[in-house]
Amino acid sequence: MNPTARPPGPRPSRTSSRRNQPATRQALSRLAGLFSFAAYSRHTIVHVPLRDGVPPDEGTGELVDLVLAHHSYGLRPSRWPALRRTLSPGTPLTVRTDEARTARDAGAWRQRPGPRDELRHTTHARTLFLFGSRDVFAESAMSFAHAAGWGPRQKRVAEGHLAYMTNLPLTDEPGGGHPAEVDVCFKPYPPYGHFRRPGESASRRCPPAASPARPPAPRSP
Repeated sequence: MNPTARPPGPRPSRTSSRRNQPATRQALSRLAGLFSFAAYSRHTIVHVPLRDGVPPDEGTGELVDLVLAHHSYGLRPSRWPALRRTLSPGTPLTVRTDEARTARDAGAWRQRPGPRDELRHTTHARTLFLFGSRDVFAESAMSFAHAAGWGPRQKRVAEGHLAYMTNLPLTDEPGGGHPAEVDVCFKPYPPYGHFRRPGESASRRCPPAASPARPPAPRSP
């Protein structure tokens, strides 16, 4: 098992039947890399600590962490709290992902005839677990990469509005219940006046506020 380092960036997820994941371009790119890394080896568990982050300004529910694991690994959510307590801060390192392989695996998932496997999910101990195969993790990575590339181009994001980009469908939890999915959304960090959509000049600035009028000079008696 190769637990990853604990990367910052994505805004915390909230538990509900529809999990909203607004994130900046940098955070979406990190999530794309983490899902791609999860797809690389079935012996890898990716842990993204989000529960203690700054709460998003949209959505409801409890803040949760995120764990990605191959369904063939057999990770049991009930064992996760004890395993999590054994994790140390680790040593910072850089991991390169194979983008060409991720694209091929995602393409294989899309072209597969008949029903395709989806991410299985469950929530335990304030942690959202997503279990899947190499191909479905690769497809999810491509979805986050698409959101990172095109999210900043959406209308009104420079005004602080959230832009819905795509979703990750999830297989229903055991025992049924409401269908669930993860909404992938883009939203820049405030202050929004510093945000520039791709193609906009960095020198473009809002016109300065008008200077207050000078009081009239006192008249001689």
